[in-house]
Amino acid sequence: IPGVIALLINSSAYVSEIIRGGINSIDSGQKEAALSLGFNDKQVMRKIILPQAFKNIIPSLGNEFVTMIKETSIFMYLGVAELMYAASIVKVQTYQIKEVYIVTALLYLVLTLSTSKLMTMYERKLGLKDEK
Repeated sequence: IPGVIALLINSSAYVSEIIRGGINSIDSGQKEAALSLGFNDKQVMRKIILPQAFKNIIPSLGNEFVTMIKETSIFMYLGVAELMYAASIVKVQTYQIKEVYIVTALLYLVLTLSTSKLMTMYERKLGLKDEK
């Protein structure tokens, strides 16, 4: 539980900063134009600012998800049964240190690459990236 709480607090700080930056990246003229059309502050945020900011937020959130996957390896030191913890158990039982860490690294690579690929597909679906 302490590891999850620590990861939650750390990631929530980054995510809140990502969202704040995405909202601040929208030109203030957008808000002024919406207010001049008769929108109230809640409508401006919900219908004008957030949809535009969402496109700016998605790539950074994807990077944060990948970082969270990699940061879970620290849970091993708390005794949580995650990938590195399982690797240390296998290492002790088999005495094959190099092979265990290579397999673990490959598993982390697969997890991070698949998450990155999913985020890239989602960004393309939203029209944030050009086809390559």
